[in-house]
Parts: sequence; C-alpha cells; structure tokens
Amino acid sequence: MGLKFSYTLLAPLYDSIVGSATQKMRITSLQRLNQATPQNILINGIGTGLDIPFLLGHHNYTATDLTPAMLSKCAAKVSQHNIEINLFTADVMQLPFDNNQFDAVLMNLILAVVPNPVLALQEASRVVKPGGKIYIMDKFIKPGQFAPTRRLLNFFIRHIATRTDVVFENLLMQCPELKLLKNNPSLMNGWFRLIDLEKNTPEKTGN
Repeated sequence: MGLKFSYTLLAPLYDSIVGSATQKMRITSLQRLNQATPQNILINGIGTGLDIPFLLGHHNYTATDLTPAMLSKCAAKVSQHNIEINLFTADVMQLPFDNNQFDAVLMNLILAVVPNPVLALQEASRVVKPGGKIYIMDKFIKPGQFAPTRRLLNFFIRHIATRTDVVFENLLMQCPELKLLKNNPSLMNGWFRLIDLEKNTPEKTGN
C-alpha cells in the first residue's frame, strides 16, 4: 500500500486523529513565520490544512500535498478563512518550483512520512533562497539511539502512515548548504522536535 493510497483513506479521519494531539505544537511551529515583513512561504505537505487557522494573512503562501483527497479537505478550510494559498498536488521529493524561489519553507510532520526524507530536505533547500529558513516540526530518534520499539513499529507502518526511525542529523549531513539554528525538543519527551535551518549564502558555503 502506497502513501498516496493510505492517506486517501485517512483523509476523512485525519483531523480527528491528529488535530488536537498536535495543535499546541503546531501553533508554536507556525509562530516562527510571524515576521512583520511579508514573505513568500512554501508549506510542504499541508495535508488537510490543520495549519490554516493559525496562519497570518500578510504572507504569500504556496502549499503542496501528494494526495488530492487531503488537498480537498484543505481547500475547504482555505475557503473558511480570510487567507490566500496556492495549492499544488506535488511530491515534496520532486517539487515543481524554481531554485531559490521562497523566503521560507515549512515542513510540519512531513520528513518522517516520505520514503526518502533526504530528498525531501534537499528539495526544500533547493527552492528556498540563500539566507532563507526551513522550519521543521517532526519526530526523530537521536543519533545512536537504540529505540527498539520505534524501529520495530517502523517496519509495520512506514508504507501506510509514517516512519518512526528517522535520524535528523543523518539528513542534515547530506545537506551541507544548510546551517542548524535551533533543535528544540517538543512533544513526547523530545521525540518530536522543532528545528530551524538556514540556507547559507554562496559566500558562506565557500568558506
């Protein structure tokens, strides 16, 4: 079963399963976008649009999701709020956008879902401008952490819902143009984290 198919089945239930459990953490994550100056922001993996009620209206938003059923739910929320978002059915591992297009990329609960999180992070890095930010909210195990329950759970659910074995530090090592600004524990004793990255300017990359 592929993720697109499984999330099509999950779409009607997704808000009731995920919404209340992640709302506080989601609000904290979105506060990182609250700069006074309007920005061009990409939301990767917007899903059913649980972020939408908490977005400020002065930014320019573009959002993607792999599953049309999830985006349909999202579109309904967009129509209920005074906010404009351009929605695209797209794979975060192969984004249909130009290099250096966005001021910031938001990745709430997406890196630990996709089959290849390295590609997803590399694509986010490609489309964000030098000096731009990538904001991540997701679950990661620590480098060298045994975590047998999470690794075993990953074997059963990675193809239908989410991965539970992703080590963020391993992803970051394969994106040398990204600088780690913050890596803060959030939900479930730090299993979920809020991570801020910045894309180096060409001058900094060359140093």
